Amino acid sequence: MIYKSFSPEATEELGYKFGLNAKSGDIFCLSGELGAGKTVFARGMARGLGYTGRVTSPTFTLMNVYENGRLPFYHFDLYRLENGQSDLESIGYEDFLYSDGVSLVEWAERAEGSFTGEITWIKITTLDEGCREIKVITK
Repeated sequence: MIYKSFSPEATEELGYKFGLNAKSGDIFCLSGELGAGKTVFARGMARGLGYTGRVTSPTFTLMNVYENGRLPFYHFDLYRLENGQSDLESIGYEDFLYSDGVSLVEWAERAEGSFTGEITWIKITTLDEGCREIKVITK
């Protein structure tokens, strides 16, 4: 499935719709260049899961946990990952990724071999300053 977004608000709204439909155990892997809208999408997903607080990128912590929605939301950001799966293992990522919550992984391609099972891959591509293509593939 391919979506077009013409604003950050539209990208966040798409994330919101995914969050509304997300179920326990779902894993979403996001890729796209810096500034493409991955964190904006994540913010929308958190809202769709019922979280009302501030959602920020976990670039320096690898993961943020949001637990005040209808399901726990585990937001990973692998941008600064240097050692792939071993860095993920150091934070016990499998305890979160394969739990009763919903996981979203930004820059997932940096540890692609670390994810098993049914995964929804979302690639956000900047077409021009105001337009994004959001391609969704479930593997």
